[in-house]
Amino acid sequence: MTVHDFDLFVIGAGSGGVRAARIAATHGARVGIAEASRYGGTCVHRGCVPKKLLVYASRFRDQYVASQAYGWQLGALPAFDWSQLRDRKDAELDRLEGIYQRNLHAAGVETIGEFARIVDAHTVRLLGSNRQVTAGRILVATGGKPAVFGFPGHELAITSDDVFHLPEQPRRVLVVGGGYIGVEFAGILAGMGSEVTQFVRGPRLLRGFDPDLSDLLAAHHARRGIRTLFGPEVRSIEKVATGLRVLDSAGTHLEVDQVLLCTGRLPNTQGLGLEDVGVATDAIGAIRVDDEGRTNVDSIFAIGDVTDRVNLTPVAIREGHAFADRHYGNGTAMPIDYHLIPTAVFSTPEIGTVGLTEEEAREKYPQLRVLQTKFRAMAQAFAGSQDQVFMKVLVDGATDRVVGVHLFGDVVAEMIQLVAVALTAGATWTDFRRTMALHPTIAEELVTLN
Repeated sequence: MTVHDFDLFVIGAGSGGVRAARIAATHGARVGIAEASRYGGTCVHRGCVPKKLLVYASRFRDQYVASQAYGWQLGALPAFDWSQLRDRKDAELDRLEGIYQRNLHAAGVETIGEFARIVDAHTVRLLGSNRQVTAGRILVATGGKPAVFGFPGHELAITSDDVFHLPEQPRRVLVVGGGYIGVEFAGILAGMGSEVTQFVRGPRLLRGFDPDLSDLLAAHHARRGIRTLFGPEVRSIEKVATGLRVLDSAGTHLEVDQVLLCTGRLPNTQGLGLEDVGVATDAIGAIRVDDEGRTNVDSIFAIGDVTDRVNLTPVAIREGHAFADRHYGNGTAMPIDYHLIPTAVFSTPEIGTVGLTEEEAREKYPQLRVLQTKFRAMAQAFAGSQDQVFMKVLVDGATDRVVGVHLFGDVVAEMIQLVAVALTAGATWTDFRRTMALHPTIAEELVTLN
């Protein structure tokens, strides 16, 4: 029997890779993990965590204005300091990275700060030291990276990886893209006082979401001063004395201080040596895997965004934990249901959704019932805000089972997590209706809809 340096070697120390490494080690496996950048990956350093901190910061202006309706007399609107937020954010990310590293070390995982390349089915070369190590299994968890499509002057633009480190807040910004990332950063920057224009290639924001949510968000963005243009694409960017000059596909010029490209993400597989080992990938470089994360090479596995299945941090974490339990625990793992994954968009107002869209549900359930309501919440109405709450519940009329819930409004991201528990448990609309309402709350509307 071949003795390897490790039972498991993980490439990539993002959320999924760290979870897999730590749980495998607690099961008694000898584990090594290589990360050439920072522990915590995209979520901690270039995604979920810093993004949410910026979202919080962007909402204080509205809260400050609203506070006057509640009796607070605080004088002129305070100034926003981008550099202070950036530096405090960086300190918080350093703290979180330290926690990731300490947890790995406490579990007995060997951490290696080098780029790793797969040499064969059981061997990895560490490029910094040119050292080779062997492992019974290799797990690729290298995540994704921003997609940048070439056009003249594309190097003058930035991506979501860069925006967190800007030396100063841009006064005029063009956000390119209408998906999660584009929508969230348009709201963040507008909330902080930037003049925001957004290019969306398709006919609406957030392709794949329920259209009612997309249309409501577009209306609220317009109310906040975000200029959203549907159809135009960037053809070129050139530097001029007063900023950046953008030419779009309609032949129109726009001058801004920064162009933020939010045009999707690609699997981060470049340089891993997958082609040399014969690991199958698709047209965009995503690693092809089965339901258990196994590639076509028996000893090599992959989880998370690098597989381009469901590109969400909690999914990568669940996949990493299941992998470790399956191979180093008792041989079983909690099943992963990819059909009922709650999703939030941290726009302002927020979006929370789980289950089927109305269009998808109508195709699957001929007796579909659609229950919905739109109103202003107490807090916003009292303060004179025009922000709305929207709720849509989709019910299969034949079985009474709830098959989709779509929410728009303040703190609905928190709400949709618990709604997802109910749907995962197979809740019917009768179960919702017989649950006593909690008053006065926004959430009570979910159990009183008619």
